[in-house]
Amino acid sequence: MHIPDGFLSDKVCAATWIISAAGMGYYLKKTALTLKDKMIPLMGVMSAFIFVAQMLNFPVFGGTSGHLLGAALAARLLGPYAAAIVLTCVLVIQCLLFQDGGITALGANILNMALLATLSGYAVYRLILAVVKKPSATLFAAMFAAWVSVVIASFSCALELALSQTAPAKIVFTAMVGMHSLTGLIEAAITSLVVSFILKVRPDVLYKP
Repeated sequence: MHIPDGFLSDKVCAATWIISAAGMGYYLKKTALTLKDKMIPLMGVMSAFIFVAQMLNFPVFGGTSGHLLGAALAARLLGPYAAAIVLTCVLVIQCLLFQDGGITALGANILNMALLATLSGYAVYRLILAVVKKPSATLFAAMFAAWVSVVIASFSCALELALSQTAPAKIVFTAMVGMHSLTGLIEAAITSLVVSFILKVRPDVLYKP
């Protein structure tokens, strides 16, 4: 899902950089208002976990591969705003040190995997709990939110590639969204396991709005 240099048009690169810069500015302000002392070391731990998780690729089909995103899990632990900052830091390090994603496409990658993924994952999680209103729905909400966050990020990535005319829209949407609908299932399972473990041993570290 990391878009390299040369895959996006100049207009799409510029637009995604502007949107990401504005979005991160807003997220930083919101984080400053909600940040708690206990969240600071947790942000560091989540950054390391997500960095490693995203470096592990696994085959899906047709010679393609996918990796974990970690956005919904980070949002569940830190809230959507601090989680987006964590994802952004990870993406910047991956880009500058490992050339995983291009510099010109960094705005798009931040938009897809940091801003949209964390916000959509957290929104879906809160929506399910608001509708169901049962503690037993917590794990299902975390699982579904994780899956949605991956699909939303892949859809946004496919849209950017299609608008840039990198590949025909039908092909790029089918490949990106179809592939990540499968990897999203793995993400959902892992997110559920981690949240379940935290609920048993340290429920106090979970984000409470």
